[in-house]
Amino acid sequence: MFRLWGKVMKNSKFVNDHVFELNDPSMSRKDRTDVGLESLSYHFDLQKPMWLSDNEKDYKQFGKTRFTAQHFIEEIEFDYFEIEIIEDK
Repeated sequence: MFRLWGKVMKNSKFVNDHVFELNDPSMSRKDRTDVGLESLSYHFDLQKPMWLSDNEKDYKQFGKTRFTAQHFIEEIEFDYFEIEIIEDK
């Protein structure tokens, strides 16, 4: 089970959060992440953020990454949007 936790943060507090779940082991981690990011963006009514090299590095190293104002074309009303993989134990 692939789970991606999306969090919208402002002033170091949760504005909103949601967990995306996908049970399709045939998809690559990248494809599951793309589908999850698309779904979370839709859930939070955000445009899909741009995935930059800093996101790739953080996601590979820590299993999470955040998107700030520089990742969006439109102005945002929060500090950042973060996604994090929830590992099955």
